[in-house]
Amino acid sequence: MKRFALILLLLCGCVNATAKDIGAEYIGIQYIADPLGENMPPDTDPLIRTDAFDCVTFVETVLADADVEKLTKIRYRDGVVDFLHRNHFIESDWLTNNSDLVENVSMQYAPTLVRRVIIDKQNWLKTVHGIDAEFEPEIINLQYIPYKYVSDISISEPMIVLFITGKSGKSDTIGTDLAVVHVGFLLPDGILRHASSAHGRVMDTDFYKYADMRAKDKNNLGIVLVRIK
Repeated sequence: MKRFALILLLLCGCVNATAKDIGAEYIGIQYIADPLGENMPPDTDPLIRTDAFDCVTFVETVLADADVEKLTKIRYRDGVVDFLHRNHFIESDWLTNNSDLVENVSMQYAPTLVRRVIIDKQNWLKTVHGIDAEFEPEIINLQYIPYKYVSDISISEPMIVLFITGKSGKSDTIGTDLAVVHVGFLLPDGILRHASSAHGRVMDTDFYKYADMRAKDKNNLGIVLVRIK
């Protein structure tokens, strides 16, 4: 029995170490908006780099273990390296095309509501990038946990956390509706590990304090918990 108990303790220790280590090697690395591209127009940024991240590329690079082939499969529909195949929108592209890797498990942790998002990729491409391409608008019903329930959330494994805005409608600046405004890793000890534009680097912060700060803006709704399969 003692030996069995020791094995359990060792296993628990390994799990905890893994949970705390996810993305830890990048703490302190600088934040740069949109640091990755296809090495060709219209986005000539490199396919991979580990000296700079934004919030999304930090999560993607960690999930891919900084392997360019794995990263390509995460960032592009069917792994096709092309600007129009890139998973630009977490709501409609990223979660759907990476369903073999991740899943929205918000409803397992707290009461949820639905944020209806209309992604107009065609208009966004024209407005932001001057690219003409045909895409039908996509309606996404995104389940999220309202901020009033966040303080009661407790997890036992690292998860991806999405922060959701309720400021719906087509923006004149980007030409589409948008729900996800930030993304990072939520660790079991209540730490949010993320690439912060406000602080200019990858960092750890208290998740619950961060959520409270977000909740003060009436346009912000809550979070989505995404399990890594």
